[in-house]
Amino acid sequence: MKKVFILFSLIVCFNSMYAQLMSKMVIKTPIEGICNDKEVYVLFPSIDTGQVKAVCPVPESEILNKLNSKVSFLRENKKFKGEGIVKVIINCKGEVVLCEVSKKSKSNKLDDQIVEVFNNLGEWKNAFYKKRAVDNVQLFYFKVKKGKISWKY
Repeated sequence: MKKVFILFSLIVCFNSMYAQLMSKMVIKTPIEGICNDKEVYVLFPSIDTGQVKAVCPVPESEILNKLNSKVSFLRENKKFKGEGIVKVIINCKGEVVLCEVSKKSKSNKLDDQIVEVFNNLGEWKNAFYKKRAVDNVQLFYFKVKKGKISWKY
């Protein structure tokens, strides 16, 4: 009986290692440029799952540098504190079709300037799910403190 239990446990562990962790985003209003509005994925690549997230042409450290140098709101409001989430939807061709601050920072001006930086990062490499190019949503969590933006992980 003990051997059966151990064998069963090993099979469950092995299968869970290769489980597909992903989520589909529900699109309520049409988004121009999306390839398939019923299959916009939030991907969580891990051990060879066939998932590849869209890749920004600029590393996250450089995005942060651009945000801190180009967002004039930060220089004008050094005491501002806040946080937010930037949602970027990249279509199956690597084009940004939607960029918005989905959790507002308490300043529309700051949110608009952040979106402007993200919209000018260039063309992304598209995402793949099961070897098929797919639309992908990515979230960037940020916080603002002492006139600087940093990532909030």
